[in-house]
Amino acid sequence: MAAASPAQPLRIDILDPRRDLLGECPLWDVRSQSLYWIDGRAQLVRRHTPATGASAQWQAPQHIGSIALCESGRLLLALEHDFWLLDPHSGSLMPMGAGVTHVAERMRLNDGRTDRAGRFVVGSMTLGRAEPQGALYQLASDGTVATLERGIAVANATSFSPDGRWLYFADSHTHQIHRYPYDPATGAAGPSEVLVDTRALGSVPDGAAVDAQGHLWVALVQAGQLARFTPEGRLERTIQLPVTYVTCPCFGGPELDVIYLTSISNSGNLLRSDHPDAGAVFAIHGAGVRGLEESRFADASHPI
Repeated sequence: MAAASPAQPLRIDILDPRRDLLGECPLWDVRSQSLYWIDGRAQLVRRHTPATGASAQWQAPQHIGSIALCESGRLLLALEHDFWLLDPHSGSLMPMGAGVTHVAERMRLNDGRTDRAGRFVVGSMTLGRAEPQGALYQLASDGTVATLERGIAVANATSFSPDGRWLYFADSHTHQIHRYPYDPATGAAGPSEVLVDTRALGSVPDGAAVDAQGHLWVALVQAGQLARFTPEGRLERTIQLPVTYVTCPCFGGPELDVIYLTSISNSGNLLRSDHPDAGAVFAIHGAGVRGLEESRFADASHPI
């Protein structure tokens, strides 16, 4: 796919008048031409269709860490310790019958992304403390859960290279984004190496997305910036946002050339802002790049 023209000036709009407490995990659904995202703290899954202005939302029974599009048209929800399926057409919400057992109290699932073969990779985090008691998990279509990594405090930046052969992942507490060699056929992950350290940028890394050229876009949640890194880990550019606490990007729009970016107004922990646009979903136009269609969780074995 050809790159978008870089001649278009950069423009940052607000997608939707609603504001999130803890906006996270935006996903563009090419089938419906809609953006899904979550307000994790408010336990809401949200949807907005830019072409019509139509919006919808669904309530979950627990804090939501992340979501994924499914092959069936449903959404996979990573709640505090287990996985649920949401049918946006009927509004029905049902447990999938799969989950994880945290090793300590006050932990939950957090950031996740689907690999190119339809598995969901999601990490956990500790609450109110920076202790490496979390893990990185892989959910298969049959509901089995494998553990890819342990010793994590705050899981973020989960994403995959265009060919699916690299898994990117950050433990935000360390400021480091790692990459793992990844086998799309088997789901096996090799030993990690540090790709980026964000200390010099004044922020820990939060959510991330990969563009069609294989560059990694990372939300710098303490700096109000979105950073683009080359596949080798070199900082290529940053985009300054009007609010500080930006959390996670994705690519969307009919040409997959719009960057959608969620943000925080009140995380319930350390991050809180009275800025009138805090908690908004931003739409960045004119970045001159395109994204990839979002991979879907292979949920065919679970009845609708």
